[in-house]
Amino acid sequence: MPKPLIGISTYHEESVRWGVWHLPAVLLPLDYPTHIQRAGGLAVMLPPDVPEAAAETVARVDAVVIAGGPDVRSTRYGAEPHPRTGPPNEARDVWESALIEAALASNTPLLAICRGMQLLNVVLGGTLCQHLPDVVGHDGHTGPPGRLSAHVVAPIPGTLFASLGAEPYEVPTYHHQGVERLGRGLVPGARAEDGIVEAVELPGDTFVLGVQWHPESGTDDRVARALIAAARRPRLVPTPAA
Repeated sequence: MPKPLIGISTYHEESVRWGVWHLPAVLLPLDYPTHIQRAGGLAVMLPPDVPEAAAETVARVDAVVIAGGPDVRSTRYGAEPHPRTGPPNEARDVWESALIEAALASNTPLLAICRGMQLLNVVLGGTLCQHLPDVVGHDGHTGPPGRLSAHVVAPIPGTLFASLGAEPYEVPTYHHQGVERLGRGLVPGARAEDGIVEAVELPGDTFVLGVQWHPESGTDDRVARALIAAARRPRLVPTPAA
């Protein structure tokens, strides 16, 4: 059986240096494609494009991964920026929103990681807490600059995520924002010990899962393997609008 082709969104940076070159570039940490390859898929990068290209792009892959990255622009969910909210990347916000919408419209399996989970929530009309330490009173969701932290997530019984393994376990994490109000149709799939939503999903026959941590940076492949299994199944035909 051919390996499924998994499209992964990329970072979009205006100034990157390698060798004698210092140019704009699209980037993807090696952990992302390695994680997909280890789980049995083929990985391909999806650099920012015009939103109108999203549906055709998604049609050519078997599943989509929205990678981590900078904070989502707060005006996308109707909020003024918090002093600790980082500068947004408009090209990524626009393109990845279009990828998410195209995946949902076509019943394409979708895995949204960290920033990706937050953007999935925003695309579906949800809001974000812009600085979690203001709410939980600690920095346990974020490590020192450039280093991951770790904390335990507990699957919520009866969810897709819980079906991948029902016991709480430790995950690699680096995020200072999180879900505030859930988007349309989303349900929580896991929470941290402090109650913060750490996974979201759309109930139904199509695999749609967001995780707030970085599974690609750990050794637990359960999420990627579930995505690959979903990508191998025939895609459901979207129901026409009435």
